[in-house]
Amino acid sequence: MRSPNDHNNPYLIKNTNQIYSNKSKWQIGRDMLERYTGSPPELFQSQVILTNFEYYIDCFERNCGDTRTKGSAMSVVHSKKEGVSIVDFSIGSPTAALIMELISTTDPKAVLLLGLCGGLHRSLKVGDFILPTAAIRDEGASRHFMPLQVPALPTFKVQKFVSQILVEKGLDYRTGVIHTTDYRFWEFDDKFKAQLYEERALAIDMETATLFITGFACKTPIGALLLVSDLPLTKSGIKTKKSAKEVFKKYTDLHLEIGIQSMSGIPRRGEEIRHYKW
Repeated sequence: MRSPNDHNNPYLIKNTNQIYSNKSKWQIGRDMLERYTGSPPELFQSQVILTNFEYYIDCFERNCGDTRTKGSAMSVVHSKKEGVSIVDFSIGSPTAALIMELISTTDPKAVLLLGLCGGLHRSLKVGDFILPTAAIRDEGASRHFMPLQVPALPTFKVQKFVSQILVEKGLDYRTGVIHTTDYRFWEFDDKFKAQLYEERALAIDMETATLFITGFACKTPIGALLLVSDLPLTKSGIKTKKSAKEVFKKYTDLHLEIGIQSMSGIPRRGEEIRHYKW
């Protein structure tokens, strides 16, 4: 919390990149959100799910959606009944950072990534759920929002809501650290794989750390529930066209169901998610 004497502190430098304190950036962000998604900010519900795959928004639309839009870069489905919007923002760290900044202009109560990841630990199998406790920042986008020494952490209460739904459904899940990279085709790089072994990360993806850091910088509560879609360190474990279809067929409907129940349940549970003021 800043004190009245903060204006005399020579170590405090005004950060004009913070979207919540820069009126011009905030206004342009809202305009960009509508241009990229096809939805005006007013259509976005208080809880938002993020996904990388059109299958998820197709399924969401069939189950509970009432409005679907497509902008120049992303697709969205809104559900007033559930109080949830879902955004397909595509893949990768830069677009993850972008959507978090743009979504923050709608002042959501909570944001949840329903992402796919590659399982690294030998005990994992395809179809397992991972509730990340932290993420390694091996990508470039998050560096524009926070210094490298700042850990990428989810908002605890968002993860708590998801955990409660998993327990109520009698589903097992893992917790641990995710390695987030901007290096997509790394599976044949032995040096990179040796680094993953040394880190003891549970799984690998391309968005989690970026979303956690950008959410923290934008004062937007953010969590993630990841689904293990392949086992890239094992023989024949790299995802293929055929295996990807199997994952969507067997596991993603349940993944989405958990996400919807977690997000729609936040208002009913009546718990407030707070942020520190800096």
